[in-house]
Amino acid sequence: MPERMKQPPQDPELREQLLREIQRLARCALFGTISETYRTCGTPGCRCHRKGPRHGPHLYISYQGQKGKTTGYYVPKVIQAEVRASIEAWSQLQDRLRRLAQLNRERLTATVPRKKRTFATGSS
Repeated sequence: MPERMKQPPQDPELREQLLREIQRLARCALFGTISETYRTCGTPGCRCHRKGPRHGPHLYISYQGQKGKTTGYYVPKVIQAEVRASIEAWSQLQDRLRRLAQLNRERLTATVPRKKRTFATGSS
């Protein structure tokens, strides 16, 4: 078998580890962007209507809906930490999928024989 046609030395354990991480992250991943807002309340005498600090932070998740329109939802305080971790899990999930796709590409392209380049033109 020509040298180029041999499978690259890939670590099967690395691939299995990536697949395990993808499975774990997929269980809790949330898609969206976190934003925090600070607001004034409806009480006229409250400090937030004067030069005092506003109320917040209030956490919102925004994302692009099915028809391409940006939409979102409010996140209650009791689950804010979990939602932040889930948004981070989405980012990590994308990273692991990219790494797995790179391994797949390397594995597939290693099996295709390359044409020999000519010296004079550098073309194939």
